[in-house]
Amino acid sequence: MQVIEVGIGPVAPEELVVVAREGAAVRLSDDAEAAIEQSRKLVEALADDVEPHYGISTGFGALATRHIAPELRAQLQRSLVLSHAAGSGPEVEREVVRALMMLRLSTLATGRTGVRLETARAYAALISAGITPVVREYGSLGCSGDLAPLAHCALALLGEGEVRDADDTLLPAAQALADAGIEPVVLAEKEGLALINGTDGMLGMLVLAAHDLHRLLTTADIAAAMSVEALLGSDAVFAADLQALRPHPGQAASAANLKALLEGSLIMASHRDGTCTRVQDAYSLRCAPQVHGAVRDTLAHAETVAGRELASAVDNPVITLDGRVESNGNFHGAPVGYVLDFLAIAVADAASISERRTDRFLDVSRSNGLPPFLADDPGVDSGHMIAQYTQAAIVSELKRLAAPASVDSIPSSAMQEDHVSMGWSAARKLRRAIDGLTRVIAVEVLTAARAIDLRAPLQPAAATGAVVRALREAGVAGPGTDRYLAPEIERAVALVASGEILAAAQSVTGPLS
Repeated sequence: MQVIEVGIGPVAPEELVVVAREGAAVRLSDDAEAAIEQSRKLVEALADDVEPHYGISTGFGALATRHIAPELRAQLQRSLVLSHAAGSGPEVEREVVRALMMLRLSTLATGRTGVRLETARAYAALISAGITPVVREYGSLGCSGDLAPLAHCALALLGEGEVRDADDTLLPAAQALADAGIEPVVLAEKEGLALINGTDGMLGMLVLAAHDLHRLLTTADIAAAMSVEALLGSDAVFAADLQALRPHPGQAASAANLKALLEGSLIMASHRDGTCTRVQDAYSLRCAPQVHGAVRDTLAHAETVAGRELASAVDNPVITLDGRVESNGNFHGAPVGYVLDFLAIAVADAASISERRTDRFLDVSRSNGLPPFLADDPGVDSGHMIAQYTQAAIVSELKRLAAPASVDSIPSSAMQEDHVSMGWSAARKLRRAIDGLTRVIAVEVLTAARAIDLRAPLQPAAATGAVVRALREAGVAGPGTDRYLAPEIERAVALVASGEILAAAQSVTGPLS
């Protein structure tokens, strides 16, 4: 099993993905353990201070005015976790829970939270054993971070609540810990707060989304290239000198991909004989690099924010480098919430232009010689008519998901937390949006491949032809009479999601941007 070392520096996005999705184990580095022990000494020195210290000798939130007697402080931390584990609704995906736990461990490893070393080690052991606490869909306002989701994870560390083991079996946390040889933790001063106060859920979902979008956006270029080719469009507009007149990096990368994918297409060459009277293609074809590129640049901005957040130690109060214990507002999820919402907007538009390209194939007045709806016997057969309906339904849903969550603050905690980020909600809807984009791109690939086959005996570009072959080898048949279409759509979705469509194209072009 792969083991990821968690140190005082930021966790790398690719390491987070490996832990979240591939079940990698984790361990604390020597420097992280030293930092944790050093900061814990500061917390313990303040435990008996007559001056109140938030989270150490006081209550929380609106109850921070109460001084807590030393004999009640262990109960205080336990009560915090129990009361905040108040989520409701369906279970959150395993990969999301593992991502947020990995990020919480990364913050503990900075030595800025004041937890004991044995508590941080136990948290790492929970991840390594594949024990996934049951976290519910609803409960986080994104400020003070993702309290309820993180509290459910901390609850499991105490041997309370429900978890799923490495085999995905639902069982009591106490049993799972015993089976894994992990002793339940009895929390000391500051530890309950340190385990639940962070933006780890929304950040974990942002990192996972960015990882998926890199593959999806390149696959969107592949789908667009197939559509341009099969609709007898032109690749002249994708020339590098034209793109350089508007120097957005994402646009240049997308246009370069389209040129590489369409190289050598005999389908496109067939209408360059002087008989074609079209001066320029429709926007959904001609402007694909501009739209796909804008999505890429939005992703780049989101990854910049994610990188800063990965380098952060989000807790309140925090142990500063010079040894102070200070309250702060770094748990507020606004920076992450904004880019999650921004990505949802960009994803919706990428899906929208994909659906418009698909629709052109089905309209005999716009498809440049293809049969209506790409049907074998139009009127008897409906071809891909309803596949486009499926796309349209998803795109409509994505437009609703593009409505920002981060502007919808709602006050809580007796007006102490009077402005919240809703970053968790933004992340949840982005996950649904990315699933929708995957399906929309898959339908475009499926439809464009059928149209390319209908252009026979003209041959497509080598790269787009490789994608068509990948579909056919996966059991998606070529043109013919109507058949049960849903399984073919799902096969195409699986090929897009797994990266097999991308791999097929890159087997010809080499790495695409």
